Amino acid sequence: MGKHSRPGPPNQPSRAVPPVAVDDPLAAYDKRRRPPMDVWRKHRPLHGGGSHVQPDEARALIAWNGFAYEMAGTAPDLATAQQWVTEAPGAETADE
Repeated sequence: MGKHSRPGPPNQPSRAVPPVAVDDPLAAYDKRRRPPMDVWRKHRPLHGGGSHVQPDEARALIAWNGFAYEMAGTAPDLATAQQWVTEAPGAETADE
């Protein structure tokens, strides 16, 4: 395999980025507004380190606004942050 080849059959499209509609005139613009790897919400520990190391520590909640990730709030622990991430991914940005 070459340096830039990906695993899997060569006749399958990449699963990292969803396909873009050919007939949509704003497809290129919409593609640029998607978050990296289509992750609309994330959480990070406030005091650094891995997210699994201290599950009782506070978390920063960040959400994709169409151009960059921005602070959306805080969560008191890992379980609450994970619930926030999975409860409505992309709901606030899909309607805009």
